[in-house]
Amino acid sequence: MRRTTLWLALVGLALASPLGPSDLRAQDTRDEQFYYPGGFNWRFLETYPEAARLFNAFDYGHAVLYEQLLTRGGRAPEALAKEYRFLTRDLLVRPPRFSIAEEAVMPGYAKLAWRAKQMFDWAHVLHRQIYDVYADERLSMAAKDSLIERLTDYYLSRTDVAFTPVPKSMALMDRQPFSQVFRREYPAFNGLIWSYHWLQVGLYEPLIAGATESEKKQRVQATVARFWQMVQTERYPTVMPMTSGIAPAFSAAHPRAAVIFDNLHMMHDIISDVLASPTIPKDEKRSVIYRQLAEFRNPAANVIPLDEWRTMDAHMGGVDAMGGPALDLLRQPGADSADSVSPGAPAHPNRHRH
Repeated sequence: MRRTTLWLALVGLALASPLGPSDLRAQDTRDEQFYYPGGFNWRFLETYPEAARLFNAFDYGHAVLYEQLLTRGGRAPEALAKEYRFLTRDLLVRPPRFSIAEEAVMPGYAKLAWRAKQMFDWAHVLHRQIYDVYADERLSMAAKDSLIERLTDYYLSRTDVAFTPVPKSMALMDRQPFSQVFRREYPAFNGLIWSYHWLQVGLYEPLIAGATESEKKQRVQATVARFWQMVQTERYPTVMPMTSGIAPAFSAAHPRAAVIFDNLHMMHDIISDVLASPTIPKDEKRSVIYRQLAEFRNPAANVIPLDEWRTMDAHMGGVDAMGGPALDLLRQPGADSADSVSPGAPAHPNRHRH
């Protein structure tokens, strides 16, 4: 019933707007760009559908979070508790087969901050095309590495919506006046978002480490099972997963893309904080968000050295605090570790109350 309600609601949400005339006058243009063409596209979905379809549910989770924070006001905690239950007990368990039209889920937020949505979408395209490259068994690893660098160049060619490939200071996420509001007020939902980000970067490692398609499938299944272990037990990352820590092989091979994804994930947290902050009036949230977006396109301000970024996990409590490693998760005979998982572990819904 909840799923039927979701799909029926999309039409109504798309037609409704909580914004006034002044908001509408400030709208952005839809200057979108097509993804990089090639025969590798959609390989990940074809080969690893159980992982790829989770991203459709992740898109809904991000979208509904921003919409509820923006529009619900004092009722946001109740609304987000309901959405958390829906995500962990239903949508993630049976993820959509097709991509979510996010602007239908978050019409108010999309109108308020269309440029933010564009920046996130463009980075997500890069994310998913890199999965496709790694999943294409017709390509050698050298060819894959070369293509990933071309994809990164293509991504960066959109300077108006591309996150800088230069590491940004964590102070932007943790030490601004509005910082950490969301994670304090909504710890379970914040942990769920961080588990999304853990899986998004962690999946690169089994695709790199596997010697054969069969081995890659087994390793991907184990990484997905580890994600489900986090959700089922609510033992989420306690700090933001850093790509350099969770996906060290990928980060070493493609540091620009890895930095882009860390900057993207920091921006996710920042926008959640801006929307949740009671000290930022609703009519100022757009301008605050857009200043943050400009900051994350700027390669010259509030940056850290690449060597410091590479060891950031050590300064944040280690990889275990970020959700643990994405490799070496297969359960060995007789193993009884909470961090070892079976590759075919069932995705049972979370039964905790919120």
